Amino acid sequence: MTETPAIEKRLRIVPVGHSLSLFLLISYLLCVAFGLVAPEPMRMYEAWAPLLPGFEWLTVQGFFFGLIGAYLYGWYIAVVFVPLRNFFHARG
Repeated sequence: MTETPAIEKRLRIVPVGHSLSLFLLISYLLCVAFGLVAPEPMRMYEAWAPLLPGFEWLTVQGFFFGLIGAYLYGWYIAVVFVPLRNFFHARG
């Protein structure tokens, strides 16, 4: 068997940013939905509150602050991670 070499490809910030942001946004929405149906001791909002400025449980304003915060965290991770990954991958 011949092994084909892996194509070395640099990651791009925009696709990674959108992917991570949507992943965190979906996770946030699932946690909020779970918090609405789960008993009090099992709710996840206490984990989100310290991480998302302006987030308050069961307020419209807090919900939207959580959405925006989750989306922005995805972009923050992409902006920091992608250049670091590309730099170290090139040095490989």
